[in-house]
Amino acid sequence: MESIPGCVGFGISRMGIDGCVIEREDRGKVAVIRLAREPVNAMDVEFLEAIWKEIRELPGGVARAAVITGAGNTFSAGVDLGRLLGGGQHYVHNFLPLLSRVFEALFTCPLPVVAAVNGDAFTGGCVLACCADRRLMADGDGRIGVRALKVGLPMPRIALEILKFAVGETTATKLMLGAETHLPREAARYGLIDEVVGPTELLDRAVDEATRMAEEVPADTFNVTKSQLHRDTVERIDRYSRDEDLIAQRLWVEHQVDGWVARFVESKSETG
Repeated sequence: MESIPGCVGFGISRMGIDGCVIEREDRGKVAVIRLAREPVNAMDVEFLEAIWKEIRELPGGVARAAVITGAGNTFSAGVDLGRLLGGGQHYVHNFLPLLSRVFEALFTCPLPVVAAVNGDAFTGGCVLACCADRRLMADGDGRIGVRALKVGLPMPRIALEILKFAVGETTATKLMLGAETHLPREAARYGLIDEVVGPTELLDRAVDEATRMAEEVPADTFNVTKSQLHRDTVERIDRYSRDEDLIAQRLWVEHQVDGWVARFVESKSETG
């Protein structure tokens, strides 16, 4: 999981903090929100704050639908583990509630949302994509999945519920406990991805799909139906998240300190 600061505007706009940016481009009535924190769109506190602000400003604006994608060849590599390891307990206590808030804002956004997964989407990046109503992924060697167990960091309840909503409880269990990442066509078989698209066609196809969803159904009808479909999931999040997320915070701090996360990072650096 990883992060960026954000921007709003007409045409293309950007706002950066310490080199971290979110870009927004309006294509007709579709807001294209592009994660652009180099090099791999990893999530930290500042990035999450910026994404949350961008998503929260969508309803009531000119956009009738949204596409979320990444700049470069990565959608989001997930949590910035370097920041996590250097941040201490206080950082964890700020980061995890923000992560949940971003997922909630995108999952409950009343507009049609399409994820254009342009490359790797690991753990938090995978869940961010699953918040969308439709998920398209570029064909190629990009991978998507949830590796939280291997990192030693239990996910907050909202992430589990969103994954279950996207792929069903049985498949979500296999994905979580398997803790692997998957190529686009395999991910489509799991239901993580709705459609695999050529890389050069991905964004245009996502904008077309978002436009179709916005134009074929009255906005209020779409909003009510989406709320109805999400209602059971949202109620379970409300019911369980307070206690479970406190446990998750405690374990994030423990494995931040005991070396488990650091060993995972080291193992990935050794394998390239």
